[in-house]
Amino acid sequence: MKGNVVIVGLGLIGGSIALAIREQHQEAHIIGLDVSMRTLETGLELGVIDEIGESLLIDAKRADLLIFCCPVKETEALLRHLPKLKLKDTLIVTDTGSTKAGIMSCAEKLKERGITFIGGHPMAGSHKSGVTAAKRLLFENAYYLLTPFEGEDEKRVSELRAWLSGTSAKFLRLSPAEHDEITGMLSHLPHIIAAALVRQTEGFTHLHPNAFQLAAGGFRDITRIASSDPRMWTDISLSNQNVLMGQLKSWKLAMEEALQMLRTGDSQAIYQFFDEAKEFRDTLPVHKGAIPAFYDLFVDVPDYPGIISEVTGYLAKWEISLTNLKILETREDIFGILQITFQTEEDRSRAKACIEEQSDFLCYYEE
Repeated sequence: MKGNVVIVGLGLIGGSIALAIREQHQEAHIIGLDVSMRTLETGLELGVIDEIGESLLIDAKRADLLIFCCPVKETEALLRHLPKLKLKDTLIVTDTGSTKAGIMSCAEKLKERGITFIGGHPMAGSHKSGVTAAKRLLFENAYYLLTPFEGEDEKRVSELRAWLSGTSAKFLRLSPAEHDEITGMLSHLPHIIAAALVRQTEGFTHLHPNAFQLAAGGFRDITRIASSDPRMWTDISLSNQNVLMGQLKSWKLAMEEALQMLRTGDSQAIYQFFDEAKEFRDTLPVHKGAIPAFYDLFVDVPDYPGIISEVTGYLAKWEISLTNLKILETREDIFGILQITFQTEEDRSRAKACIEEQSDFLCYYEE
């Protein structure tokens, strides 16, 4: 497809979408806008964009596709100004925000002007940020949620999907309200719970200092999402405020029920509590979902200087990228001491084969 693609916000998401569009639509001209000139210069040097834009006021007029890859509140503010500009009648505007109700509300004026706005939310990410971390296949096999206005021309939705086909994502259509309810339950609420659990543990470690070391294994893993960007999660929490308030009330009720089970010592209710959770959890699909998945490989390695560089050297020979690695000081359910994290299951499988071929270290992972 030909045309000018203007991307507002050239971070991990914006940069990755730009690379995906470039791969699939080589005749497209990609223009980047960002608050950081350094980011734009880096994006130009890396070939993520073709041109550094001047401003939304100027470059929106040139756009055939305009993508907001900003925090939700910033996108809402920019959308309020867009209807005042002279825009192409054929323009498609979309976004990548984690909540949709507020953004769709702000896009109403565009709709009244006859400009197509289709809400979007690619459900993938990385522990890294910025344009230098952008990857063309960041969204491969991830869900890419679309929330068009009711009655939107299907040709326009298909056109947007064609523009984004290079992401290799799975497109799923939802209403804005359903989107916010689902992402609230599967992504936003777990982040709040993880953060609250970590904060409670911080206070606990003041009373029991040894707990700090013991938290290095499984506890650290199950609360991994608490390490997410606090600015981003402030923005998400406020933009999905009403949904999250309702879900937190339900969570509070569930915790009160758990407290009552413990208070009465009802072993049957406690068993059922864990059994039903296990049964449902075991039926959940294993592909990419609301929270970006990471794939851990555990390696039993001998304790001698240089062992980490030795293992990473094996991976480098096979050109396998990892996202994180750490030494486990203690973990009840895993005996390995080196934990290597990958962004894809394929990378983890290749890494296991690589290390086993070049060493006698035992490698394994949890299903």
